[in-house]
Amino acid sequence: MAASPYHKSISRSADDFSATAREPRADWITPVSMALLGLAGVFFIHSAQAYSGGGLWKMQIIWLVLGAAVYAFVSAVNYKVLLQKAHWVYAAGIVGLLLVMTPLGVEIYGSRRWVDLGVVRVQPTELAKIAVLVMVASVLARSRVEHFSSSLGTLATVAVLSAIPMLLIFLQPDLGSTLVFPPLVFGMLYVSKLSVRFFYASFGVFALLLSVLAADSYLYYQHAYAAEEEPAAAYEDQSLLPLRDYQRDRILSFVIPEVVDPRGIGDTWNVNQSRISIGSGGMWGKGWGHGTQALLGYLPSAVAHNDFIFAVLAEETGFAGSSLVLLLFGVIILNGFRIAGLARDRFGMLLATGVSVLLLVHVFINIGMTMGLTPVTGLPLPFLTYGGSFLLSCCALQGLVQSVYRFRKDFS
Repeated sequence: MAASPYHKSISRSADDFSATAREPRADWITPVSMALLGLAGVFFIHSAQAYSGGGLWKMQIIWLVLGAAVYAFVSAVNYKVLLQKAHWVYAAGIVGLLLVMTPLGVEIYGSRRWVDLGVVRVQPTELAKIAVLVMVASVLARSRVEHFSSSLGTLATVAVLSAIPMLLIFLQPDLGSTLVFPPLVFGMLYVSKLSVRFFYASFGVFALLLSVLAADSYLYYQHAYAAEEEPAAAYEDQSLLPLRDYQRDRILSFVIPEVVDPRGIGDTWNVNQSRISIGSGGMWGKGWGHGTQALLGYLPSAVAHNDFIFAVLAEETGFAGSSLVLLLFGVIILNGFRIAGLARDRFGMLLATGVSVLLLVHVFINIGMTMGLTPVTGLPLPFLTYGGSFLLSCCALQGLVQSVYRFRKDFS
């Protein structure tokens, strides 16, 4: 006798449950890649500090252990909890940025970006990135933004939520970290299937702002470099744009380094030495600890272990080692997009997408900076650059992606 529809339904449900049970509860692609990059970071921070005899590589090991704990904790918590708690995460991020302006804030090299907690200094900007990611994902998960005209309220909310931390970070000043927010938000808007007209309009606005920045930079050039006499006042006091003169110098040093830094002693020096490091590595590199640019101090010890760590790695491991590092980053980024596609809800999809876009922006700008392809902005390289706050935030972000993978289905 043929099986009844009821029994067929029970059979299909059992088969589906068995298939689901066979699927791995954890994704090992990303954590293995993270571990390899983290260990590489320890080794090349050691090499980068060989000239100065520093021991930051030991502290980096401690940060890695803490980062692993953060990753394990975040990945074990169902990401859907954040959908209801997003406003608290966002508030914590804003409070952290405001603390920078209090006596707890610490100024280093002219920038006030850190908060002194007594036993350790933290950089609230990293928490702010997570806060904006979670809050914007929460707003977009609750709204449908396919039609531009009917989504103006949601888009205005997203713009305000993003603009507040961007302004506070820009005032520190930290132009590099400010620049990561627009790609993050636009990436999440794109996967939300927002009308393409919005992106056309945004491109037009971006082109207009770029034109204004170019005009401002030209006026600054006329004021500071083309004038026959030494300028009597800082241009930043005359310009309508909220930029510091040293930030304009960084922009111009990328375009016309022979004018802004003819002696090659500023950012131009760092970039030139970085390019020499990368080029001299050849195919297989000079070997770990034998990179002459950092060892002899040509690549300054103040930047070799953080902003320009990729140059140290490229000199000592060559094209082969650099390609392997880029491959590991590519694996993490593409795997994040894959997990975004596996997510069963918009919130999980948006979180995984946002994390992958953030990682992509950091990798592109930092490595481009070391090769002279992008301006020097001070953006660190994930898992390789020395720094506790940034490493912990990277681990927390990837923990969110793991959580999306683990809890994408209901196993109850």
